Formats: sequence, structure tokens, C-alpha cells
Amino acid sequence: MTASGSLDAFDLSGRVAVVTGASGALGGAMATGLAAAGASVGVLARNRERIDRRVAEIERGGGDAHGLVADVLDRAQLEAARDEAVERWGRIDVLVNAAGGNVAEAVLAPDADLFSLPADAFGAVVELNFLGTLIPCQVFGPVLASTTSGDRSAAIVNISSMTAQRAITRVGGYGAAKAAVDSLTRWLAVEAARRFGDRLRVNAIAPGFFLGEQNRRLLLEDDGTLTARGQTIVEQTPMGRFGESAELIGTLLWLCGDASSFVTGTVIPVDGGFSAWGGV
Repeated sequence: MTASGSLDAFDLSGRVAVVTGASGALGGAMATGLAAAGASVGVLARNRERIDRRVAEIERGGGDAHGLVADVLDRAQLEAARDEAVERWGRIDVLVNAAGGNVAEAVLAPDADLFSLPADAFGAVVELNFLGTLIPCQVFGPVLASTTSGDRSAAIVNISSMTAQRAITRVGGYGAAKAAVDSLTRWLAVEAARRFGDRLRVNAIAPGFFLGEQNRRLLLEDDGTLTARGQTIVEQTPMGRFGESAELIGTLLWLCGDASSFVTGTVIPVDGGFSAWGGV
């Protein structure tokens, strides 16, 4: 395995990565970052048009990408996408589980009864974020474990959230789902290490507050100024701003490559200090 102290340990040339949710803002940035580091990237999402746009963007930058249409909750579609990636590249070294999000019905309105939030809405959020991480791990994991060679390990990187670590008002279902992702990450890491040694590592990234399609209206007014909720978040973030999607890439490349060859079972915050501060 490449020495973790070498800059070559951050080079992903010759590796194949599949990124779920790669048509979204954060997943798309991760797919682009992996391609820039030399990886061939399977851009996996549900919408073919959005997939094709992301693939074209990566190719314009000189990267190698291929679109994979699949719903992360549909095992048969994921198996077909896996087989398509293996047929194209012969291996899969990295799985990034970036698919997820919230469900409007599971967001507690400010004046709503705390105990009347529909249980099925909670269930839908858990299904999307937790099962939408578990099922891809089950489908792609055996390929990752079997295609690693002696000089490099395979890596699964799940995407968690600050809501898993600290209670965030109104989004209890999302927080519970991401807490389950954290637990799954640690469990998979332990079981994979006991079975495969250092050939398959499992970690997670916990982003702080990044602007995306789903939360933009909650955090920004139409004129671009902060909403009251957005202002509260910025005030509770020591760096005093939201994150930029590109700021996830450095941590991602570290976790995907040999620079983190002895790192597994971790949840790394990328949050501008949000998780470190008690607000005082």
C-alpha cells in the first residue's frame, strides 16, 4: 500500500468510484472532485438528463465519467448499475453514498403540534437516508471487497450530517436517519475490517450547513439575505458562514485514498466549527 505520508497517497488514478446522488449539489461536487483526482466516476442518480449534464461537465474537465440510472431504494436497479460499471471498468474501488435529503411532510412547522408529525413521514425520511445508504453498501460492497489489490484498499464513504450529532429544531426525522447512518458506518467498518483486514474501509463525512436545492428557501430570502433560521445557523458556526460544496472534496479524497489507510469507522465533521462550539 502507498505510504500514507506520500503525496501519491492522495492520487486516485486508476481507481473507479461510484457516487450516488451525484446529480445534486454536494454529490455532484464530490463526483467532480474524484474525477479531478484521477478516478473514473460512475455518476449514479435517478434523472437521466441531470446525470448527463454532470457527466458532460466532468468530461469537459478532462475526466472519465459514465452515467448510471438507479434509485438507491431499488435493489434491482442498483445491481444493474453495478454490473454496468464493472463491465465498463472491470472494478469498483470507491462508493460514496451521497443520496439523501428531507421530506417536506417530516419537517415540523413552527406552530405545529410536536406530537402530531406523521409517523409515515418520519419513515420516508429514514428510508431515503438510511436504507438509501444501506442498500448501495450491500449491492456494491462485495465488488469493492473482491477487487482490491495488495497495494491499495477500497473505501466506502457515507454522507452523514450535523443533525446526527446535535439536535436541530424541526428536522427530527432527518436527524434520526443520519444518526442511523453514523451507527451503520461504524458497524460496517468493524465487520469489514474483521473479515477483510485493511482491504475495505468504511467512514463518513458529516457536513455542517451547505446551501443546496432543498434548504435554500429555509436559509435564504429571495434577495439572497439570510432568513431568521439562516442567521441563527451562521451565528452558531464559528467561521460565520455556510460551507461551499468544494470544501468537502479534500476530506473525501483523503478518505478514499491511501492517505487514510489506517482510518476506518470514523465520522469526520466538515462544519466550520459548528460541532465544536457550545454557543457561549
